[in-house]
Formats: sequence, C-alpha cells, structure tokens
Amino acid sequence: MIGETALWLVRHGVTDWNVDGRLAGWSDIPLNAFGERQALALREDLKLRTFSAVWSSDLTRSLDTARLSWGEPRVDTRLREIDFGRFDGLHWSKLPADAQNDLLGFEGFHAPDGESVAQLRGRVSAFLETLPDGDNLIFTHGGVIRLLLRDRCEDRYVRHGEMIGPLRCGGGG
Repeated sequence: MIGETALWLVRHGVTDWNVDGRLAGWSDIPLNAFGERQALALREDLKLRTFSAVWSSDLTRSLDTARLSWGEPRVDTRLREIDFGRFDGLHWSKLPADAQNDLLGFEGFHAPDGESVAQLRGRVSAFLETLPDGDNLIFTHGGVIRLLLRDRCEDRYVRHGEMIGPLRCGGGG
C-alpha cells in the first residue's frame, strides 16, 4: 500500500523588506523583531503536533522562523522563494506594469535574469518527490506556498508567520 504525504506549510515571519513592499527573492534578508515574534508565536501550536520530517529553505528568514518556532530543520535550497533576478529588492511600485500584471497572474511570470514560475514549479516538484510519507512541516516563502496552493486549485494569500495544512500529496518517497 502506498502511503500518503501531507504538507504543513509555514510562511516565514515578516522582514523589513516585506514591510517596505520590496520584492525579496534570493536576497538573504533577516526577520525583523516582529517576524521573530511571529515565529515564536507558532511554538505552542507546533509542539502539539508530530511530523515525519521538518524542512526549511536555506534563506535566513525561513531558517530562523523554523529555528524559533520548531528547532533545527533539514535545509533544502529548492524551497527558496522565486528568483526575482533584476527585480530583487525593488519596491512593488517600481516594477513595470506588465511585470506587476504577470506576477499577479503568476503562471506567466518570468523575472528578467531570474526565474520563471515554470522553473520554480520544477524545483519544488523535485523536492516533493523526495518527501517521506506522513506529515512534513515546511518553512518556506510566499511564492512556493502560492504555487502549491494553485496546483491544488486554491489561490489565497497566506500571511507572514501563518501555518496552513495539511495539503495532501498522494504517495511519498
């Protein structure tokens, strides 16, 4: 019998760039004090649960969220935010209108000198194929979470420091 994999997803706590409305892709921006409090606030809920594995993006904002709310996770670079390329660090209002529309639409977005949503999907899908059966807790970014939700016919905003789940994935690896 094939087991089932379930995803519990945590969006990292807030950073100063998030507050400022700047795109933070692969830039390694730390949590601010409020983001640290968001991570600590997850502790009570998380300690009541059992997970087969706990994972995090290697970027500091996700890794610190994991450490503050859970403990030491397994780190995987495939859980990084989309690479915004030349847009990384720009304020939303400074993006060209067509790039704003593409990013809002999501599927057709491709950052100049960065990554497309199709490339993001490829690396996240490769990660999912390696997961063990059972509940997997994943600390990651808004783009990764949006991708996973959209692939399950849901598209909603997940706040910084919010946990959602479980998302079911069928057989694990």
